[in-house]
Amino acid sequence: MPLINRLAIVGVGLIGGSLARILREKNEVGEVVGIGRGKDNLERAVELGVIDRYCHDPREGVAGADMVFLATPVCTIADLVGEIAPALAPGCVVTDGGSVKGEIVSACEPLMPAGRHFIGGHPIAGTEKSGVEASFAELYQGRRCIITPTERSDRGALETVVRMWELTGSEVVLMDVAKHDRVVAAISHLPHMVAYSLVNAVGEYDGCDENILKYSAGGFRDFTRIASSDPVMWRDIALMNRGSVLEMMDFFAGYYAELRELVAQGDGEALERFFARSKQYRDGLVAGTRS
Repeated sequence: MPLINRLAIVGVGLIGGSLARILREKNEVGEVVGIGRGKDNLERAVELGVIDRYCHDPREGVAGADMVFLATPVCTIADLVGEIAPALAPGCVVTDGGSVKGEIVSACEPLMPAGRHFIGGHPIAGTEKSGVEASFAELYQGRRCIITPTERSDRGALETVVRMWELTGSEVVLMDVAKHDRVVAAISHLPHMVAYSLVNAVGEYDGCDENILKYSAGGFRDFTRIASSDPVMWRDIALMNRGSVLEMMDFFAGYYAELRELVAQGDGEALERFFARSKQYRDGLVAGTRS
């Protein structure tokens, strides 16, 4: 018997589509219902076998589901939960993939009717691509998924969400919502802010009388790949996790100022130490990923 009899996915793109693919591959889901506004994307999802059927009305789509996964922009999630809450079946579990948890969890938990449960979640995986065609079953393999239960969380609902993500090949970590938002501000949100700023700076640099982006090689393109991510999604993330993002941007600015001063002073030994320290952190990260 599958873990989930009927899974409703609101937002059948990279994140939602990849979840459906791996659960179907492992025969851990019965029916998958896709919900969204883009008819072409939803029809393609049916053609690819990612979902069984689709509808545009969220309340209609979640009817009879025992699991609802919300893979929409973070600023839409609370309103969406409020819309679907009256249509949820008894025992239904609602979870999400948003990369901000504090505001989402605090807003969504009180909206759930008795006997229905919200569990915040965040799979730390993705690419700069979007749409159901970008989805693939291995997206979550070897990645971490952070689940953010609270004192109000139903134990059975939590266990089901944890098991669902374990089936994707993810390492599940339980974490307080406030800690989650500070962690992802450092490891995900700050890098995106830096990448977007760097591309804008180089793209708009006017010291050479031409757009010098055309000379960019592999290093620049690899480093700035994430600046091709959805601007609307990242606008919402920056707004919803504003406090933690600003904290990390200010912290980063201190290190950047330190590096600038070392360059200005022409202090080669200090520069080498600065770069060596960074290399040590980065090498440890790569080694930990491979182990």
